[in-house]
Amino acid sequence: MSNKIYEMVTDRIIAELEKGIVPWRRPWRVGAAVNWKTQKPYRGVNTLLLEPGEYATFKQVSEAGGKVKKGEKGQFVVFWTWLEKENEETGEKEKIPFLRYYTVFEIKRQCEGLQSKRNDQTFDHDPIEEAERICASYEDAPPVRFASGRAFYRPSDDIVSVPPLCDYPKPEEYYSTLFHEHVHSTGHSKRLNRSGITEIAAFGDENYSKEELVAEIGAAMLCGVAGIDNSTIQNSAAYIGGWLRKLKEDKKLIVQAAAQAQKAADYILGTVFEEATE
Repeated sequence: MSNKIYEMVTDRIIAELEKGIVPWRRPWRVGAAVNWKTQKPYRGVNTLLLEPGEYATFKQVSEAGGKVKKGEKGQFVVFWTWLEKENEETGEKEKIPFLRYYTVFEIKRQCEGLQSKRNDQTFDHDPIEEAERICASYEDAPPVRFASGRAFYRPSDDIVSVPPLCDYPKPEEYYSTLFHEHVHSTGHSKRLNRSGITEIAAFGDENYSKEELVAEIGAAMLCGVAGIDNSTIQNSAAYIGGWLRKLKEDKKLIVQAAAQAQKAADYILGTVFEEATE
């Protein structure tokens, strides 16, 4: 049964990807690092660089009548722009990525005279029984810690961190996030020994990106088994799409990653499926 669900989920993700790429996936509402002025969440690597909070540039702080506390050091926020350059060999113009950065300060900890614009609403959800059952089936799962605005798996300590259920507008997205980090954890050397986890990889490089594909496809498969994929499949496709763009939109990688994702999902479910024979 699960094999069929896996195939259906993978097919639906591919179908969604054909519609285009939408922004980075952050389904929780509470605790994310946001731009103080616009209240837009930071994206990409900045989600790893910044602790939860509201951030403003020195200019934004000054223009709003506030000030940065004496001795406070700002944090870097990075973003990519595209520069047009002529190819010396072909003479054709081509666009090349150019990394830029600016400095921001967290308005509560590092600034004075600014008021928070945040309206952190929490949500009252009942647990989803089938999703809870799947989590319970993961026999040697790492411990799970709950922290608003922080979702990650740390291989060195073998721990998972996710925002709590009350931080999500939809409970299905909580389980999708938790499944994502659980799939990462299956790559630990004492479990499935997957290179995306066991080998040190720089953020955004090919090995890291492939591991993200495995984790999100595996999470989507587990959501399918739990019967909550209708509420999460588009966000999963969007997230995967962002990583595919880094990998030159090679959609074949979905199929390759799906095979590893299935192994991870089966590991969490505690089941082994034999190959069908004629």
